[in-house]
Amino acid sequence: MSDNVIEVMAKESARVQQKLLKGLQNVLQVKDVETGATPKETVYQEDKVKLYHYRPAGKSIVPVPLLVVYALVNRQYMMDLQQDRSLFRKLLEAGIDLYVIDWGYPSKMDKYLTMEDYILGYLDNIVNFVRERTGNDKINVMGVCQGGTFAFIYSALLPQKVRNLVLMVAPIDFDTRDGLLNVWSKVMDADLMVDVMGNIPGEFMNLGFLWLKPFQLILDKYVGLLDNIDDPDVVQNFLRMEKWIFDSPDQAGETIRKFVKDLYQENKLIKGELILGGRRVDPRKITMPILNIYGEQDHLVPPHCSCCVEKVVGSKDVTTKAFPLGHIGMYVSSRSQNDIAPTVSRWLTAKSAVAPEAGKAIRPQRIVSRTRPQTAGKGTTRGTKQKSRRRATAFEASPSEE
Repeated sequence: MSDNVIEVMAKESARVQQKLLKGLQNVLQVKDVETGATPKETVYQEDKVKLYHYRPAGKSIVPVPLLVVYALVNRQYMMDLQQDRSLFRKLLEAGIDLYVIDWGYPSKMDKYLTMEDYILGYLDNIVNFVRERTGNDKINVMGVCQGGTFAFIYSALLPQKVRNLVLMVAPIDFDTRDGLLNVWSKVMDADLMVDVMGNIPGEFMNLGFLWLKPFQLILDKYVGLLDNIDDPDVVQNFLRMEKWIFDSPDQAGETIRKFVKDLYQENKLIKGELILGGRRVDPRKITMPILNIYGEQDHLVPPHCSCCVEKVVGSKDVTTKAFPLGHIGMYVSSRSQNDIAPTVSRWLTAKSAVAPEAGKAIRPQRIVSRTRPQTAGKGTTRGTKQKSRRRATAFEASPSEE
């Protein structure tokens, strides 16, 4: 071996050691990873569910407020991960009056919560609160991922409360073999899982999501971190993303039972056969303007699941936008900040320009929700009924900063 080769190897070894040492210092200096960069206040709470209000930052305020309905399986702060990667911040800068639901973390006592509880209970109560607080008979709703499915169902059952509907990477048509999640769900024994575990643990869900793209999500990202570990900003960004990925709430047993069986396995939503609260969910009842956004490279919600919206709804005003992004890229990429956020804000501004129902905001009042019976799903509690008294609170003064 020549002296030149040995010299090059020694220099490279010293460079790698220096990089790793700097990387170790960067990691040791991290005390906490902050997420949710944009200031907000809690204005409503019911059980574990909270509603946040983000104050508009633009000079011109869109008269109709926007309610964001995120998925149950992850946390909504993905859309506000950090200051330079915040879809929420971009919407606020465009003058959107923004409300966001935080579904919280279900405990064992919540295993009997159903899709009815989430959509016709919590979601409807929150919509009514925002309508009352802002003086709007109808509000704008944006559903994201599984939250888009919920928003779609809600808009079909209660269209008189929704002025405009935005869907982002929302699964509507579940009959596809394009993604492993859809394939696996077809053969999943949801009854056995829920009967044995009650709630489905967030760790169990995470493991499944990681194995959908094992090389990229388990190996490749850590190799990328080592390549840039001497950059403190890269380390912080990596840790923020990791915090979100592994911050997965448990899933209420009866809700995921129905979601898997009725939607993934039987595709009842797009067929118009889904029953919720004793009512049939008819997509043709969705007649308000719709903005439908999906990712062409999405492995969790393949394009097939989302691109069908205009074919099944009753609305004649459907705008469909596809972006060359994956599922997470829809929220945090530069394309998200530069293209997707402006697309949403411009569309909402145009569709909310005339708001005859908008009036003086009504001072929020302390309210108590009525007692709603909860009936466990088939095969779980043999038809027994569970009752839960829920207290919903609207905060009038000194809202807590989250």
